[in-house]
Amino acid sequence: MPRKVVQGPIRDKEKTKQKLLAAVGKILRVKGYSGLKVSKIAAVAGFDKKLIYEYFGSTDKLIDEYIKSQDYWTKFSPDIEEEVQVGKGKEVLIQGILMQFESLKKNKELQKIILWELSESKPILKNILKQREDVAANLFENVTDPYFGENATNVRAMLALIAAGVYYLNLFPAYNGTEFCGIDMRTDEGRTEVEKVIVEIIEHYYETKKAKE
Repeated sequence: MPRKVVQGPIRDKEKTKQKLLAAVGKILRVKGYSGLKVSKIAAVAGFDKKLIYEYFGSTDKLIDEYIKSQDYWTKFSPDIEEEVQVGKGKEVLIQGILMQFESLKKNKELQKIILWELSESKPILKNILKQREDVAANLFENVTDPYFGENATNVRAMLALIAAGVYYLNLFPAYNGTEFCGIDMRTDEGRTEVEKVIVEIIEHYYETKKAKE
């Protein structure tokens, strides 16, 4: 039986790309976004910087691919229509927000990316923001808008406040290490209380603001 030929160059290219992406993450953790220079990324990865242009086209495209790999919402793509058809729209929404809350706590690189988005205006960051909004639009159009009808905009505002809280309540203790509103977000107990309230708010809206049949 003939042996399967392993495509060495393709495999090596993929390994190199992954090392370059990992270098972006390492620099973000240690130096922050100001350290994301082509020469620095190449040095940390241990490659010539020409490989960045050869494999990604530009430094911005390399960073863009890295951000996509870390961003929670751009990876959150449940089979929404199927879930809604079996009556699990609320569950999809709650699960998505709670998973984002936990994901942001663990992902220090994503925390740096969020701070970068808040402090600078760059095309590369606007691109990822648009992708997040596209995912959110899909959720609204398939999950909340049909259910809440004339109250749909009010529900979007509620979810905007929750999403903003999810970001801030992870970023604040990560960089200041203090309590917020008397709740220590560094503890499991504090985070559990916030998660309970997120669920309670969403369930309350589903109970009280459903569109009239």
